[in-house]
Amino acid sequence: MSSLKEIVLTNQEAQIIFGKHDENLRLLEDLLGVEIFARGNVIKLRGEHLQVEKAQKVIENLRHRVHRLKYLSPEDIFDAMPEDVEKEPTEQKPAEKITDSPDAIIVRSKRDVIYPRSLHQRSYIRAIRKYSLTVGIGPAGTGKTYLAVALAIESLRNGLFNRVVLTRPALEAGERLGFLPGDLEEKIKPYLQPIYDALFDIMKYEELKRWSERKIIEIIPLAYMRGRTLNDAFIILDEAQNTTGEQMKMFLTRLGANSKAVITGDITQIDLPLSKETSGLVICEKVLEKVSGVKFIYFSEKDVVRHPLVKRIIKAYDTYQKTQGKKGSADKSSEKG
Repeated sequence: MSSLKEIVLTNQEAQIIFGKHDENLRLLEDLLGVEIFARGNVIKLRGEHLQVEKAQKVIENLRHRVHRLKYLSPEDIFDAMPEDVEKEPTEQKPAEKITDSPDAIIVRSKRDVIYPRSLHQRSYIRAIRKYSLTVGIGPAGTGKTYLAVALAIESLRNGLFNRVVLTRPALEAGERLGFLPGDLEEKIKPYLQPIYDALFDIMKYEELKRWSERKIIEIIPLAYMRGRTLNDAFIILDEAQNTTGEQMKMFLTRLGANSKAVITGDITQIDLPLSKETSGLVICEKVLEKVSGVKFIYFSEKDVVRHPLVKRIIKAYDTYQKTQGKKGSADKSSEKG
């Protein structure tokens, strides 16, 4: 059922919420699936009833923010999105979040507090805090690595662990790394850059540098994990879909006393030269599915918190692959006939 709602803003609210050339309104349209018309300081929302209700809540959330902000970033808009319109009490104001929320990650650095932006992210945060091993599986941009890194920093500050170890496989290390310029560290760094990106976004540079020099934070290729036992450590394995079965088993057996591990990966983006079944993440999913102390959290394109176009790209690829799969099955049937 179609619905139409009108919201009257103050001039200050309109200027900040609309954004430069109404760019914030276009982002809101993409995120909420409604049409937004702006004239003067009046916003009109048109679309399906539930989507319009959700859009109205988001606009009201943003109004609470503009009195303490000079402009709205895409992150501010994401943070204003209600997690569940139907379950959310009408008197609740999600924009007025408090730092003692059980799902808030208290970083106290470049980022002060980080909040989940979807129900799956909330489940992911709770799982990491509760279980010794959490496996996050889903498409890129769903916050799997980012939230794990933030929780690792929080754990360090709270004295739960003495160090953080972040690792990921460096594919084709036996062949192409040799052609890259620089020493071994410079050759490996491009493979580890996504982890650095998350750390630089969360932490102040001076603090990150100091912790890295003291080996409180260690970023290494997966191959360097062999033979180690990590006690009192928060360990993150990123891009786990590109591990082999042997590498995954090696990583899992590195856990020492009072350690926690998080594994992240996207089984739709396996870069291993052999079949999908050789992926350590795929094997891990089958082997550890019913093991006590292990929790699997699955993300979808709905959890993507990057540019809204990324959601549509992922959905389009999923649709295409399903279509190709059906076409392949039909071709095989016709050949048999």
